[in-house]
Amino acid sequence: MMEKLYLQPLTLVAGPQLVDGDALRIAGGLAYAREFALVVVRDGVVISRDVTTPRGMDDAIARLPAGLASEAIQQWADLQIVHAPLKMGERVIRLDQPQIMGILNVTPDSFSDGGKFLDDPEAAHAHAADMLEGGAAIIDIGGESTRPGAAAVWEGDEVKRVVPAVERCAAMGAAISVDTRRASVMKASLAAGAHLINDVSALRHDPRSLGLAANSGAPVVLMHAPGEGEDLHCKAGYGNVVFEVFDWLRLARDRALAAGIARENIILDPGLGFGKSVADNLALMNALELFHALGQPLLLGVSRKRFIGALSNEAPAHERLGGSVALALRGMQAGYQLLRVHDVRDTVQARNVWRGLRDAAVTDFGGLVA
Repeated sequence: MMEKLYLQPLTLVAGPQLVDGDALRIAGGLAYAREFALVVVRDGVVISRDVTTPRGMDDAIARLPAGLASEAIQQWADLQIVHAPLKMGERVIRLDQPQIMGILNVTPDSFSDGGKFLDDPEAAHAHAADMLEGGAAIIDIGGESTRPGAAAVWEGDEVKRVVPAVERCAAMGAAISVDTRRASVMKASLAAGAHLINDVSALRHDPRSLGLAANSGAPVVLMHAPGEGEDLHCKAGYGNVVFEVFDWLRLARDRALAAGIARENIILDPGLGFGKSVADNLALMNALELFHALGQPLLLGVSRKRFIGALSNEAPAHERLGGSVALALRGMQAGYQLLRVHDVRDTVQARNVWRGLRDAAVTDFGGLVA
């Protein structure tokens, strides 16, 4: 029988001064956690859950079964890692606050924009410029739809779609991410001015990708998706989706480290919507803070996702703004550093208001108002 340990932040507070300093600043950001659960799982079944605050953490770790203390110590340290900024060309993207990644699809069959930017370079250019003006820190360019049932794209066609868009965005001085599973597209995009590789297959789809990413020195996003090959949305039949996604991402991180990718260049994404039911997605959203225990910057991509429609009388993709912003705010609350969105201006406005609330909370040393 195998036992595993998960150190999960449970309750968040507006600022540490409200609980006499007995709270932890997560990942050097604006999220402060007060209570934590040390969860022990044996063969997929939770056998114990010990809840404590930071001041009681040493004692709680001492109460763990033999062999799990070192893992708890590591996860506790990883929760507190302050992540260095991402260096993306002339831009430096700070990770001590939420940053917005704007989506630019140059595909004929995107679930969200219907391919309107594929055959109209000027429209794509204007959209990217508008996202930058609206506050996007990064433009994420993709030439292959990853919606369920989308047709596979030949890598030559993907290069033809993506590279011109990368070049136009590079000419604007943008920080650029390329959303691709193929090494040839990664290589061509980096040569054209992209700075970050965002791979929904976590560098598994193309056997050349790991080596290319390591040699490039570029940051990479490794996303959870249960499927392999062309079907990333294959249902996984989770026992506990939260812990299983955590384990999967830990393996993806370690695989990247073993291939020579620097730890500071690895960003993790729990892959909302990929091979997950509505219940699975909601479970992950309610446990977002746990993934900081992997010690990496985190990306959340929930914009206009299908499960928003499922919770909103089957609203179509273009009518999911409210749900998208609600989920983005949940990601900010959980301390996620990167939020991948379609509606940049609305999300940036929500972020700025949220940031004002957080700044006011952590600088208010007067305590609670009677």
